[in-house]
Amino acid sequence: MHKGASLPLPPADALSASAALSAHIGRAIDDAGGWLGFDRYMALALYAPGLGYYSGGAAKFGRDARDGSDFITAPELSPYFARTLARQFAPLLAQGLSQVLEFGAGTGRLAADLLLALEQEGQLPERYAIVELSGELRARQQATLATRAPHLAPRVAWLDTLPEHFEGIVVGNEVLDAMPVRLFARSHGRWLERGVARRDSDADASDAAFGFSDRPVAADALPEALHAVAGDHDIVTETHAEAEGFMRAVGTMLTRGAVFLIDYGFPAAEYYHPQRVGGTLMCHYRHHAHPDPFLYPGLQDITAHVNFSGIAHAAADAGLTVAGFASQARFLMNAGITELLMALDPNDTRNFLPAANAVQKLLSEAEMGELFKVIALTRDFDATLPLAGFARGDRSHAL
Repeated sequence: MHKGASLPLPPADALSASAALSAHIGRAIDDAGGWLGFDRYMALALYAPGLGYYSGGAAKFGRDARDGSDFITAPELSPYFARTLARQFAPLLAQGLSQVLEFGAGTGRLAADLLLALEQEGQLPERYAIVELSGELRARQQATLATRAPHLAPRVAWLDTLPEHFEGIVVGNEVLDAMPVRLFARSHGRWLERGVARRDSDADASDAAFGFSDRPVAADALPEALHAVAGDHDIVTETHAEAEGFMRAVGTMLTRGAVFLIDYGFPAAEYYHPQRVGGTLMCHYRHHAHPDPFLYPGLQDITAHVNFSGIAHAAADAGLTVAGFASQARFLMNAGITELLMALDPNDTRNFLPAANAVQKLLSEAEMGELFKVIALTRDFDATLPLAGFARGDRSHAL
């Protein structure tokens, strides 16, 4: 029986696109001698030009499976997410930072709502840049801005690559989790790298084209993060060289300003905790979370939680300073999300209750409030930096 039998079946055109990507991945495996590291497989599944999940035409972001989407993000869930970020960003813009640069802009909802909120705060940036490689997502972002903030759309520019130098505020919501990870398995005290190979269709009842394949790792080739994994019990986990390399590139780019990254994850001590034996790899398809990265290549998201200690250390390597690290709930409450919500009339239940329910999901430990974290990193902007979002509950010491 197909592993995805309990999930919605994609339409014929989507299945055809997935088959084309599978063929592309299969050729890459053959060219590599029959085995690809999982990071390479994940990169192809998500970003292969014209075929990958983020480079193709899948809906991705939305409220539920009925709109063809796979997951919802905080900016889509509530405008109060962007409005609260604006309360943190406005004082920084007032101190001379004139630009905002966003990664992972999705549908453009965060950009539109941030600009509208910063306009209300009286601190519009002179320029709002979005780094976006996907033509399909760029078009969605342009449409969102044209609809939600048409008078501010001229301030927005799209970039294909990181600028060489940037001074201002950098923001990324759910960017790091979509960066390819390497997989490792420790079995009977021995580390193996978990890669991907073609699967013999007769080997089991699955019709997936690919499967996991493990290779021994020499001790001197083992990523440094894994040397600190306690015990000798069997475990599967990830390392994040690409996300850490991205952080170093951002640090090199930033000449002055602050970086805010929001994502789900843990400090290293929690990430590599002895009880987290199965790793954090997860896939999202039509608002169903499941663990099979080989289901419908190109039609589902593949993610891993973020090791924020690794991100902090990479940032430090690039000369950045950790200015704060907190749960999303604590950051948003510190920055004033409840005050913003209470500006609504509680007696106007038609407007107040949906807004309050959405904010509750942003804050609840059972939803996004605790699993999601916010890390802020700065360069040459510390002396007068009012980071209200970390005024209470800062966990920088845990990194």
